[in-house]
Amino acid sequence: MRIQIELPRELRLLIKKPFGKLYAGNGSDTIEKFVGELASSTKLISVGDVTTFHLLEAGIFPDICIVDNRTKRKPVARHVSTRNMDSVYEEVSVENPAGIITDELIKTLCEAFTSEKPIRIFVKGEEDLATLPVILLAPLGAVVLYGQPDEGVVFVKVTEEKKREIRTLFEKLISENQNYELDKIRRILDGHKDP
Repeated sequence: MRIQIELPRELRLLIKKPFGKLYAGNGSDTIEKFVGELASSTKLISVGDVTTFHLLEAGIFPDICIVDNRTKRKPVARHVSTRNMDSVYEEVSVENPAGIITDELIKTLCEAFTSEKPIRIFVKGEEDLATLPVILLAPLGAVVLYGQPDEGVVFVKVTEEKKREIRTLFEKLISENQNYELDKIRRILDGHKDP
């Protein structure tokens, strides 16, 4: 049985605000603004097709990239999806509907973080909310990059403080869903294997 957390309407505004520093712009000019800060990251994770595309075009290969072949709920251009299928990546597919975070997505992320190989997670559905569990599961010092539609790229440095902030938001999501099965997701996010 799939366990999932649904994003309630009243929390959607919280998700829209950037979780890190917003670098305004579009394309390679945005990447140039923060490229110097990437060298010290313990892991680099990109969430979103356009962000991933521009990183790869700049010769920057995230350890994990999460894509769904869509941007702003429309299919991405063929050259974007083709570039994002770089042969350096081992691909894993996962089902994750729009406005939802599934236990399948979280388990796939756990596996990706322990992999020695670069992983591309292809989401059948929508990857927008993946940023939340990514920040919680990423090692300290990791950098998470994701697109802020029509604004630029959000740069998140994973710190204890950032994990606490996201965990508080996650707890709001879990309490809004009121399902005892969500304790399994909570345990996975805390680093325990699924029972």
